[in-house]
Amino acid sequence: MTTAGLLVMLLSVSIVVSLFSWCIWKVLTTPHETEKIHSMEFETPDIRQDKGS
Repeated sequence: MTTAGLLVMLLSVSIVVSLFSWCIWKVLTTPHETEKIHSMEFETPDIRQDKGS
């Protein structure tokens, strides 16, 4: 491998590892993030049956 290829590879790997680490840090340190999670209420026919019984 040439020196330029090695430098490009190291730069690319460093950027990916840095971005991954920042994302993990951001997810783990953001306060009150669970209050912002939205989900869809999904009701299947068997759940409706159980509620009616």
